[in-house]
Amino acid sequence: MGILDSFSEFIQTMGFVNLTWGHILMIGVACLLIYLAVKKGFEPLLLVPIGFGMLLANIPMSGIMNPPVMELGPDGIPMVKEIGGLLYYLFQGDALGIFPPLIFLGIGAMTDFGPLIANPKSLLLGAAAQIGVFMTFWGALFMGYSPAEAASIGIIGGADGPTAIFLSTRLAPHLLGPIAVAAYSYMALVPIIIPPVAKLFTTKAERQIMMKQLKPVSKTTKIVFPIVTAIIVSLVLPSATPLIGMLMLGNLFKECGAVDRLSDTAQNALINIVTIFLGTTVGATATAEAFLNWKTIGIFILGAVAFACGTGGGVLLAKLMNLFTKERINPLIGAAGVSAVPMAARVVQKMGAKENPKNFLLMHAMGPNVSGVIGTAVAAGILLTLFG
Repeated sequence: MGILDSFSEFIQTMGFVNLTWGHILMIGVACLLIYLAVKKGFEPLLLVPIGFGMLLANIPMSGIMNPPVMELGPDGIPMVKEIGGLLYYLFQGDALGIFPPLIFLGIGAMTDFGPLIANPKSLLLGAAAQIGVFMTFWGALFMGYSPAEAASIGIIGGADGPTAIFLSTRLAPHLLGPIAVAAYSYMALVPIIIPPVAKLFTTKAERQIMMKQLKPVSKTTKIVFPIVTAIIVSLVLPSATPLIGMLMLGNLFKECGAVDRLSDTAQNALINIVTIFLGTTVGATATAEAFLNWKTIGIFILGAVAFACGTGGGVLLAKLMNLFTKERINPLIGAAGVSAVPMAARVVQKMGAKENPKNFLLMHAMGPNVSGVIGTAVAAGILLTLFG
């Protein structure tokens, strides 16, 4: 082979030569996600790795998500002919359902279930927010998606990225990329989506309702809560055990006071490392071939509907509860029933303070907020049991 032939072969292996308009568009989308994360502060811990993973996966000829090529050796034992791409191997943590439960372990270690325990009624508000999951499920079926695909799309309404990934890898792995990107994108847009929906279903007077300070919760109760919750939910829905079990284990680390090193690792080093791997590999599934089609567009439309319905469901149930309870509930806290911890609760606090500067709704909103995490995991368990 001459120098010219070698040079010609080198040129043919360059990404520039194999670049398509689809690749260019997806690289643009990746850069947009990174811009929104860095410049606008939209979930940077998630959107930066997702955006960069998307960018790498859409570089032609990089092979960063290629699976290994196997062949039979002389003794009939399979052996690797070509090594797969780096992100392909890291992606197995998503595909095998390892990374999402580990994220839940970290979330549990960072979460205070005290507001939920102090006001058990807030559990209903978190459950009501799951109406977005099931309404979108039926909407997706109507649009022609299969039951497994519809279930994976519907879970976007829970505003919980790890749960969306966990469910879609089991029911619709071919849609993992757009579902994960949609879930995390809408989580990042919580400050934009929640206010107009919450205002649509409430009056100014309702948004000004002041709530009494929550009662303190004993340490013993906080220790017993994750143990009892893990037992009950896992016995009712065994398929939800990986998510609920890790969430409650992390919370037990936090509350028991006997394993501070484990609690610190779970809520810092571990969750940060897993977030890097999960975000980058999820972004790498969003290739031009998998992303640029009408199914993906439908997922983003349904995801927005799911999120809006979930927000509205929590608000409307809070209004309904006010008809039967002595102590009035500010319906805004129902909007925090979508997971997105703790951003949704902070948005509610900001809205309440704007309507009434003396109002402090943050801790009240944290009840529905953390119950939404449990509710979404339970909803995923139900859908996995039905269609898995």
